[in-house]
Amino acid sequence: MNGPDQNKDSGVPLSGSFRLDSSKYKSVFAEKRSFYGRSVVVWVGRASDAGRRTGVIVSKRTFRRAVDRNRAKRLMREAFRLSRQNLVPEVDLILIARAGLAGKKCQDVMRDFEAVCRRAKVWRPEEPKGDANA
Repeated sequence: MNGPDQNKDSGVPLSGSFRLDSSKYKSVFAEKRSFYGRSVVVWVGRASDAGRRTGVIVSKRTFRRAVDRNRAKRLMREAFRLSRQNLVPEVDLILIARAGLAGKKCQDVMRDFEAVCRRAKVWRPEEPKGDANA
């Protein structure tokens, strides 16, 4: 069953509404806010029309084979998709693959993505869990 009524959390690709338009790349790069991790570089753009969208860049210089570039894109998009609800609302991100991404598992990329987003202060702070006895 590959129709539009398929469950959203079952490996469905990142929909078009969550992808950054090519026209928005310049505005994100113009803000000059980048944060480096082991496997990914995150460029952050804050604007009133931003809506937790992402763009993904993988260079041929870093990943020679198309298979490796496509895997890197999939890993970064999946890390974003699974973590999207934890990001602040008015932010657009551009993810750039680093050579350290080669051979990583999705969980490793997600951990690195989370760490970079926390440093960039675009990760929502966790709400304290209240005790019933307190």
